[in-house]
Amino acid sequence: MTSDPHLIFAEVSLDIKCGAFQPALDKLTGMARWLPESYLFHLLSARATRGLKRYDEAIEHLGHCCRIAPSNQVAWRELIEVKTLQSQAQEPERKPAIDKVAAEFEQLSIALAGFTPPRAAECFDPTPLVEQKQPFPDDASIAVPTESLANLFIDQGAYKKAIRVFTSLIQLNPSKADHYRHCIDQVLEKL
Repeated sequence: MTSDPHLIFAEVSLDIKCGAFQPALDKLTGMARWLPESYLFHLLSARATRGLKRYDEAIEHLGHCCRIAPSNQVAWRELIEVKTLQSQAQEPERKPAIDKVAAEFEQLSIALAGFTPPRAAECFDPTPLVEQKQPFPDDASIAVPTESLANLFIDQGAYKKAIRVFTSLIQLNPSKADHYRHCIDQVLEKL
């Protein structure tokens, strides 16, 4: 198993989608101490425990998700579904943690009800069209380099930017380095 959390999350998502809930939970268990405040960790843990019909644990993980990202509706929606499943299962003994979670949700609901997002300052002068069309410099940093972006730059004739993106991609994904070098060679032929 790989140590990159994003790859582990991808594997776990596939396991959950295939119904392999216990292997998914096993992969996540080792990550609990490293990612205690990760929304995705708790969401995937909730989905795996829900699949195993361990609703109390799923509710606890979804509660973490709701505290981490209170405006994200995914965890809230899944929390309602799990609570419905739990009530339909009619477990004879429920842990008092449910009441604690319900109290926290009530407090969050009250806090969110009184929340007013700050108003953005409006500017009456729109950015002139000439400024909107100005390209950014060739040496500007590209936050998320992708092969699609590099191909877009090639289509626009921004060859230096395309080479810069491919160079970044070589560092980000060394397994495809030969492919990216070949792409750089093709761009250099166009210069």
